[in-house]
This record gives sequence, C-alpha cells and structure tokens, in this order.
Amino acid sequence: MEQRSITTTIPSLYNYIGGRFVPAANGGWMDNHNPATNTVRARIPRSNQADVDAAIQAAQAARRGPWGQTSAEQRATILDAIADGIVARFEEFAEAESADTGKPLWLTRKVDIPRAVQNFRFFAGAVRHDETGMHQMANAINYTVRQPLGIVALITPWNLPLYLLTWKAAPALGMGNVIVAKPSELTPSTATLLCEVIEQAGVPPGVFNLLHGLGAEVGAPLVDHPGVNGVSFTGGTATGAMVAAAAAPKFKKLSLELGGKNATIIFEDCDFDATVAGAARAAFLNQGQICLCGSRILVQRSIMDRFIDAFVEHVRDLKIGDPSQPESYLGSLVSQAHRDKVESYIALAKKEGGRILTGGERPALAAPFDQGAFLQPTVVADLPPDSQTATEEIFGPVVTIHPFDTDEEAVAIANGVRYGLAASVWTQDLPRAHGVAAALDTGMVWVNTWLQRDLRVPFGGMKDSGVGREGGKYSLDFFSESRNVCVRMA
Repeated sequence: MEQRSITTTIPSLYNYIGGRFVPAANGGWMDNHNPATNTVRARIPRSNQADVDAAIQAAQAARRGPWGQTSAEQRATILDAIADGIVARFEEFAEAESADTGKPLWLTRKVDIPRAVQNFRFFAGAVRHDETGMHQMANAINYTVRQPLGIVALITPWNLPLYLLTWKAAPALGMGNVIVAKPSELTPSTATLLCEVIEQAGVPPGVFNLLHGLGAEVGAPLVDHPGVNGVSFTGGTATGAMVAAAAAPKFKKLSLELGGKNATIIFEDCDFDATVAGAARAAFLNQGQICLCGSRILVQRSIMDRFIDAFVEHVRDLKIGDPSQPESYLGSLVSQAHRDKVESYIALAKKEGGRILTGGERPALAAPFDQGAFLQPTVVADLPPDSQTATEEIFGPVVTIHPFDTDEEAVAIANGVRYGLAASVWTQDLPRAHGVAAALDTGMVWVNTWLQRDLRVPFGGMKDSGVGREGGKYSLDFFSESRNVCVRMA
C-alpha cells in the first residue's frame, strides 16, 4: 500500500482512540477510493500494533471508569441517542456509504442506513426488556445476572459497512462492554461518522474505539491481544479460520459469521412471476455482494426452460450505472481488485463448460464511471453442480442455474457445498416447504421470500459458514457473561 505524505490535500479520516481523533502512531496513510470512479476520496491511517495497544489501553481505562457503573436503562437511552444522531445526519451517512462501496445511493437510503438506525433502536429495547432466569429449589433460589464480557473486538467487512458494524456495536454497548472496532480499509467513512455520533450521544471516552488499516497489521494483532475478551468477526471463511486459530487458544469468546454459497430452490408449483423477481433480487442485490445472496439457482426441470427465458429477460433489464441515479439498480463492485476476482470466476465457468446466458462483461459507461469497477450481472448455465464455479463463493453478480427432478435431488445439490449459511425455497406446497427447509444444512431458510429479517431471530450458519448466532437474545448472550447466584433460604 502507498504511504502518502502528511502534506497531501485530500481529506483525512482518523482513528478514534480514547475519545480523540488521531492519526496512526507511525504516521502512515492509505488511500480510500470511490470504486465507481476509481478516484481517491480520502486517506486513512495505516495503523499497526502501537495503535492497537493504545486503543486497548483506552478501553481498559474506560472499563474501570463510570461506564462500568451504568445501568441497563442508561445504556438503552444512549443507544436511542445514537440512533437519533444517525437520523439527524442521514443523508451524510447515505452518501458516504455509497461513495465508499459503489452501491446505489437509493440502496443506502432504503436499506443500509435505516437498518443501522433500527439496530440501535432494537437493542435499546432488547436491553430494557431483557429477562434472566430464576429457579426455585426446596430451600434455595437461583437467579441469573449478566455482566459485560469486557473488551470486545469487532471486525466488520466492506459489503454492508455501517449495517454490520452497528449490528455488533449496539448489543455490545447495550451489555456494558467497551469496544475496539476495525472496519474494512475499503469502507472507512461511515464508521468514522459513527464515532462522531457516539461522542455526541454522551458515550464516555474509550468506550468505543476505532482503528483503520489492513487486516494483517491491525486485525491480527487486535484478535491476538491479551486484553481482548471476545471477538465478533464477519467476513470470509479463510480469514475467519485465521481469527479462530488466533483466538481459540487464548479462550476468547468467539463469534464468526462467514461465507455462503446459498441455493435458491424453485419448484414447478411456485408463483412464477414473483419467483423470477425474487430470485433475481436474491442473486444481484448489492451487486451480489451479500453473504446471503442466492448464487446457485436450482430449478425443477419441468419449468427450467420457461424460467431461464423469463429470468434472463429480467436480468437484462436491470440497469447498471451511476450510483447516484435512482434508476441504477446495480452500482460498481467494491474495488478493481475484487472485480478482477469475480471476472476470474467467469473465465473459470467458461473453462468448466459453462454457457453465459447474459452478462459476463464490463458495461460501456460514460466518464467518470468508465473507470469504475462495474460488471454486468452474469447468468451461467450447463455447469455441473459440483463444479468449482458452482461450489466456491464468488461474492459478486454471478449466478449458476442447475436443473433438478425431485425434492431429494434438490436438497442433495443444495447441501453439496462446504457452506451452510442460507437458502430460499419457492413453492406453494406448504408440506413440501416445511420438509425441504428441515432437510437443508443451513442456518436460515426463507420460503417464498428472501432477506426478510426479524431482528429477534438467530442469524448465522452451519459448516464453513460460521460459529455462533447473532440477533436478539443471541447477541445479548454473546456480549455478556451469565452468573448464577444460589441463595439458601433455610
């Protein structure tokens, strides 16, 4: 990574340590690009071990301070104040998220920023209404109390930057923890704005700390640091394995939300038009850069030809272009390097005998978007379901389509990958829906819908898709330690 001079005129973002915005201790900087135009929009600190140590020291001091004496009601009030602060600067957050990720501005306005607000509102309520157990014995009572886990490291990805950071930060703060957060170096802006909002909401210095930089130089020493009591990580499976290898021997509490290669299973009795639209949304929302995207479409053979014709026509109508324009359904991918990776899978699909039904090319766009990391939504047919393209996570606007004949064959294909995050089932046969959902090796199943989320329910995967669950009481459990107290009555 390029180390830029401190005299550069581009805007600077900073680490947030102990209530102060500061550069990296070593004076290093990195460029932050707008992927839709491939232009530098800011510079961020290239932090390292010294910054991790400083953030942990600040968190330890905050843990010993007044924050450690706050009540659940006080913390819930602060979470609501943070939500209010995001709402007050809604458009600033939405524009920053779009510029960092290349995703359409309508999407950040409709999904990313509202969900961040909702995360704080939801966990404010969850903290207020949390219940712990009481168990009566013949001559004693047992009651359960929660205490904060301590210092927690939150490591979040680039695809849903604020959405996923707040999904972790809200319950962590609500349970009374102190935080050191490390967002992706590709998408630093809204995390920095969140620090400003958190400060204005009255969170004491050192309770929330933010470090920018590379995973190997910031994330790895943060996970390894002896002062960290728990790690919540969302990202790729390969990186998650390294996080687990570092954290597990030190007995740190660990939550891993990792990759997916999710199946969209379409039966002949589906609501056809709704299913075509739903499958396309599941495949290509956010340029296919959501861990829950349905990147394998399994279609019952009797409607395969009809579905392909309608689906390809639908996908060809998806407009790609300037993220600021409301008619752009797809924006750019997050970086030039990530587009290169996705394109390598399109080349692999062709090598494996796949037939490109639509897409697979870079769109012709006017300047400055001709320099952006755009890629047409791509549909591939004729690949074996056990091919490399059809079993490895691509994390981009590429889907493969596969036929099946029976329910059992559909389940076998869906389960025939190393991942087990999510799936969707499209049928009007209720017994079939229940039976297929029960047979799938995934943490989540949607029936006749996709990405419809109730924040109370468990979120997480099986197999190589992760360890643990997030959401509702599952998040409160992770970010706290439960203690039983037994009181003898006679």
